[in-house]
Amino acid sequence: MPDTPIRLLIADDQALVRGALTTLLNLEPDIEVVAQASTGAEALSAVEQLNGHVDVIVMDIEMPVMDGITASAQLLKRWPHLGILMVTTFGRPGYLQRCMAAGARGFMVKDSPVDELTKNVRIVAAGGKVIDPELAIESLSVGSNPLTEREIEALRVSADGGTIADIARTLGISQGTTRNHISMAMIKTSARTRADAVRIATEQGWL
Repeated sequence: MPDTPIRLLIADDQALVRGALTTLLNLEPDIEVVAQASTGAEALSAVEQLNGHVDVIVMDIEMPVMDGITASAQLLKRWPHLGILMVTTFGRPGYLQRCMAAGARGFMVKDSPVDELTKNVRIVAAGGKVIDPELAIESLSVGSNPLTEREIEALRVSADGGTIADIARTLGISQGTTRNHISMAMIKTSARTRADAVRIATEQGWL
């Protein structure tokens, strides 16, 4: 066993997944799971408590309180040495683009074989990058996210339902501006309704 095993943090909101990954990865002679987190916020706290002494984070995307992409961006601002490997159920092109923009070094889907996960953890720990090739090709064919940050915010709030007035109140902007953001989002997603725009943007991984 190496003198200094890869120090790993696993962040996933499903306890069974965290436990299974911890058990499997701890079987590897060169990997040690030093912490677990169920939200992006908990991942931040865990790295803080470990004084940044983490090599790789296996990070889920869809988690409560703070999603994995937001957490990754915040973590890397303070600890740029971290190697973040995004592992998600949904292989959406927009997710890949957002993860790479946040600074993640890897992206893979959860139904990948365990030996592929361990191989990718080692690659990321060594400073390399790993991306599912099929998803990379699909991401290039789809193109970049056409939505602005404000349009994304408007659609996210729209997903919870409510009137234009409700959305405007939540965002702290006028109803007219809110309508403009949603209208532009519908045009860019070729959606016929607000709900359809939310669905399309979600399926692409833009929200």
